[in-house]
Amino acid sequence: MEDDTEIEVEEQESVPKELSTPLNRKIITEKSEAKPRTIPPPGIGQIYEIDPSLLGFRQHLDYRYAQYKRMREEIDKYEGGLEVFSRGYEKLGFVRSEMGITYREWAPGAKSAALIGDFNNWNPNADIMNRNEFGVWEIFLPNNADGSPAIPHGSRVKIRMETPSGIKDSIPAWIKFSVQAPGEIPYNGIYYDPPEEEKYVFKHPRPKRPKSLRIYESHVGMSSPEPMINTYANFRDDVLPRIKRLGYNAVQIMAIQEHSYYASFGYHVTNFFAPSSRFGTPDDLKSLIDKAHELGILVLMDIVHSHASNNVLDGLNMFDGTDGHYFHMGSRGQHSVWDSRLFNYGSWEVLRYLLSNARWWLEEYKFDGYRFDGVTSMMYIHHGLQVGFTGNYNEYFGYATDVDAVVYLMLVNDMIHGLYPEAVTIGEDVSGMPTFCIPVQDGGVGFDYRLHMAIADKWIEILKKRDEDWKMGDIVHTLTNRRWMEKCVAYAESHDQALVGDKTIAFWLMDKDMYEFMALDRPSTALIDRGIALHKMIRLITMGLGGEGYLNFMGNEFGHPEWIDFPRGDQRLPNGVVITGNGYSYDKCRRRFDLGDADYLRYRGMQEFDQAMQHVEEKYGFMTSEHTYISRKDEKDRVIVFEKGNLVFVFNFHWNNSYFDYRVGCAKPGKYKIVLDSDDPLFGGFGRLDHNAEYFSFEGWYDDRPRSFMVYAPNRTAVVYALVEDEPKVVNDLELVEIPETVKPAAAEPVKESEPDEESEPLDS
Repeated sequence: MEDDTEIEVEEQESVPKELSTPLNRKIITEKSEAKPRTIPPPGIGQIYEIDPSLLGFRQHLDYRYAQYKRMREEIDKYEGGLEVFSRGYEKLGFVRSEMGITYREWAPGAKSAALIGDFNNWNPNADIMNRNEFGVWEIFLPNNADGSPAIPHGSRVKIRMETPSGIKDSIPAWIKFSVQAPGEIPYNGIYYDPPEEEKYVFKHPRPKRPKSLRIYESHVGMSSPEPMINTYANFRDDVLPRIKRLGYNAVQIMAIQEHSYYASFGYHVTNFFAPSSRFGTPDDLKSLIDKAHELGILVLMDIVHSHASNNVLDGLNMFDGTDGHYFHMGSRGQHSVWDSRLFNYGSWEVLRYLLSNARWWLEEYKFDGYRFDGVTSMMYIHHGLQVGFTGNYNEYFGYATDVDAVVYLMLVNDMIHGLYPEAVTIGEDVSGMPTFCIPVQDGGVGFDYRLHMAIADKWIEILKKRDEDWKMGDIVHTLTNRRWMEKCVAYAESHDQALVGDKTIAFWLMDKDMYEFMALDRPSTALIDRGIALHKMIRLITMGLGGEGYLNFMGNEFGHPEWIDFPRGDQRLPNGVVITGNGYSYDKCRRRFDLGDADYLRYRGMQEFDQAMQHVEEKYGFMTSEHTYISRKDEKDRVIVFEKGNLVFVFNFHWNNSYFDYRVGCAKPGKYKIVLDSDDPLFGGFGRLDHNAEYFSFEGWYDDRPRSFMVYAPNRTAVVYALVEDEPKVVNDLELVEIPETVKPAAAEPVKESEPDEESEPLDS
């Protein structure tokens, strides 16, 4: 979005299905040539050519695709197209023009409505709104005599409605900012429209989407080492440079959309278009994103369209006094586990609201994409509750599927990728829905990546077992169990495992020893040595085999010792049982980055390893390598060997046995050198490998590979060997042709990805 240029485009004549308010519009175009961005029309749907096993479910899939095409056609007919339809924020909510402010709100259940706020001393009789035939209430407030807007920037506003449930004051549904005043419980909507000279102006273009995504999952509020709620500004100045140094190329930020309940981790959204005011202003958030772009870091938003807070005072629940306004009525509109409301994705205005919301954050704040939360809950009427998905296609295509929700996901992916081809969409789906990452044009749901959630669950399952009971084949199967051409974001652990009541991998491994034996001036313990070694190995093999992207929750890279516990008071349940709180303490709601930086603590070694791991992936791009071959899963030796591109990964999970002259297969001939060693003393290891050693391949089949070389594989280590190209070449088993030192390169250059050999197969081909 460099060199943004504004051009005037005449509004197309249309007859909206539920909203007919024409107005002039502006399109922000990508280049100065300024052609309006368009969303391609539906394709012919080649889904069965991509996955022939779907043919048995053609009736369901054809119906789903027909519903999607019908929605596209109706949006084209009544709204002028998906591009126009997804700009609902230019019609609803507060819209500023040269003449004044227009405020519109869709609230068909309301009997009367008035705009109230500081600007009219909260007088419900001062600014009465008018209703049209589609249930949209409207009022125009002309500018003051001096030309200033009738509602001052930063002042509080609400809409007062007479509803079937009584008189109700609500925060406007399309509000762009809301704030909880000190000492008050409810939030107030804020009319946010700073003068032009005060508005943040972006200085840096969006980075190009990288081939390999390395995501640092973050929460702004808990990103300080101090027990406090951190700010967008502090995150920008302190955390972003850390992310860059660690080698991650994307940051995924949670809890951006406003949420009244801090301890909901941002997942109980009350104001969908407003950035959380706990951390600063909208312009502070823009400054954070701009800084990330300057550093070459993509910014992904953890967006919540799967449900909404049941908060009646601050959110959408019972907004116009009716149960089925934005949500399904009755039990279908309630999530029994999350205690939240569920959207009605078959509603025209709900589609407008959510599609516009997805576009708003990309347009206004220049986010680079989304991680869609709770997609499994959206796609099934049972929400995935008490359902064990086995992979049988009958589980995905039937009456349990919420086709309206799947069609919405197709529309939102269609809109995002049509307007922002470089944008990234990641779906959090635990069910394994087929077609999830097939483009919408081909009949799929359209996500770029699936979040590979089974991996974290598998590690927790394994960590509960003795070392002797770990199965190499089980680990490899879980990491590689994904569909052909379906990109996944892998992670060993995320924020879920860090919450109070659960355990991080580091805590599973080292338990209470972490509190006493992490200082380098004290003797280590067997538990600490084991924990540090396996912590590194688990993360590397997850990154190496788990997907085309990798995610880490902030602080877990160095084995953060504390769980996350949001400030909370005592809670009395309906049955009289009292759940003890933590005295509203922020002590466990922070990230102790100082531990990972301290050169006198063992946490430092784990952080250094994670940083080295990211930089090796940056150099070699092994996550997206076309060539992947797993040559060894040895249950006796506890060894896993695999190739990614020109790299050979060797993992020895044995708790005791180290192997001298251990033979590992490889595809390409030549000299190999160590580029990453988990046993390096810098990483808290024992330094048992010589990094100056050179490993020469020799001909002859081994582990179904045409060549092999010999290594030393110490116990509980992971070592990555890289082919050094254009140096010694193998002639036969022993003879080598040396290249004079004068023409040898000073350092290994980034290697090219190799094509798969006849003997090797891509994963799950």
